[in-house]
Amino acid sequence: MSDVVNKLWGFCHTLRHEGIDYNDYIEQLSFLLFLKMADEKEVHLTEKYNWQALKNLSGGDLMDHYTDSLKELAKEPGLLGEIFTQAQNRFNNPVSLKKLLNLIEEDEWTSMDIDVKGAAFEGLLEKAASEGKKGAGQYFTPRPLIQSMVRLMKPDPRGKSSYTITDPACGTGGFLVAAYEWLLHECKGAFPREDVKRIRENTYYGQELVARPRRLALMNMYLHGVTPKIKLGDTIYNNPSTDRFDVVLANPPFGTKGANQVPERDDFTIETSNKQLNFVQHIMSVLKPGGRAAIVLPDNVLFEDKAGEVFEILMQDCNLHTIIRLPRGTFTPYAQGVKANVIFFQKGLPTERVWIYDNRSNIEGITKKDRPLADKHFEDFEKCYGTDPNGKDIKQRTLSEAEWGETGRFRCFTIDEIKKRNYKLDITWLKDDSIEDADSLPEPNDLATEAIAELEAVVDDLREILTLLEKES
Repeated sequence: MSDVVNKLWGFCHTLRHEGIDYNDYIEQLSFLLFLKMADEKEVHLTEKYNWQALKNLSGGDLMDHYTDSLKELAKEPGLLGEIFTQAQNRFNNPVSLKKLLNLIEEDEWTSMDIDVKGAAFEGLLEKAASEGKKGAGQYFTPRPLIQSMVRLMKPDPRGKSSYTITDPACGTGGFLVAAYEWLLHECKGAFPREDVKRIRENTYYGQELVARPRRLALMNMYLHGVTPKIKLGDTIYNNPSTDRFDVVLANPPFGTKGANQVPERDDFTIETSNKQLNFVQHIMSVLKPGGRAAIVLPDNVLFEDKAGEVFEILMQDCNLHTIIRLPRGTFTPYAQGVKANVIFFQKGLPTERVWIYDNRSNIEGITKKDRPLADKHFEDFEKCYGTDPNGKDIKQRTLSEAEWGETGRFRCFTIDEIKKRNYKLDITWLKDDSIEDADSLPEPNDLATEAIAELEAVVDDLREILTLLEKES
């Protein structure tokens, strides 16, 4: 797998000199991989536009034929047409396109295990994300975090005829892929015969605002043998469908772009322009009774102006049973300086207590090279969470009382204690000695990013106030 990734990625660096960026490269690669794998599986495509017709051309004929193929394949019905919708040829040099065709031709992709093909594609996405702000970082959640959330949520559709899983801000499909990979591992790669078609075609859903990451999500799932239902559109500002889901896994986009726009949604109780708080309200709406969710949220979302109002509603309608404060630098290098959490809740029962795990205080921050995020960063938390995906193993937590008491990492707060805080959930109790240690301080650019995030939160609050004043005037 690593050999395949490194070979394809090495060619990506060559293309940069021709003006093709990482996103363009992975998108073009996804088109060509699709055609190659369809050819290997003898999937019927119009003969004029299949892999065999393409690979035998060169020069200007190759460029023209590739451009025409993308246009014609977009007219095909089903997943094929969706993947190639608005697809464009980004190559400027027919020699480079020919070299990539030859690279892909060297491997028999369908002879690989499904997990290997998917992992190779994930490896390319991760490499693109790690290149910085102009890579795929804005659509990418670190895989160790995704996999930990999936292990805790246990999204198992076997034997359940209407079981569905969604990510309403799916990016390139990381949560959906991880949910499917978890299922493969649980059933050792073999689904019950009566479940196979339903699981692969009617279980995995999503929505994405931007066409390119949605296209990559479709391809990502295809490489895993799954046909997902992923809509293109604005999850928050468009009217929602009537679909309801058993599991929601999400990392709503960070930042304040689009702020000062309050969605006109009848199902939103609290009016706010904060994107993440609106995603919380959306997820509450689309969960089935008894359904569960795990959502990544930046620190400021737990305490900003309307946070208390949103979480009050949430805790009346749902059991918000667990929160983990993520290590500093979790999103390095994708979104440096962002401090974030994951909240876990189940719809249908009111919250009586919230368990908070501090996985940040007095823990070395994550760095790209020396201390990358890994599964080990979540091992203790997963033991504390327990085996029940709805957080019902609280009394079976493995830590001693000293470890989950007032000086431990894991503490329980009653609903009465949270009410006294006006439902603001930015609760800390451990003294973070690393903040006072000059040698342990985060990098200056991380500190600057944190300061900007906090200032943006203040600006959002001021915008909310201005909006209210305008309504009253």
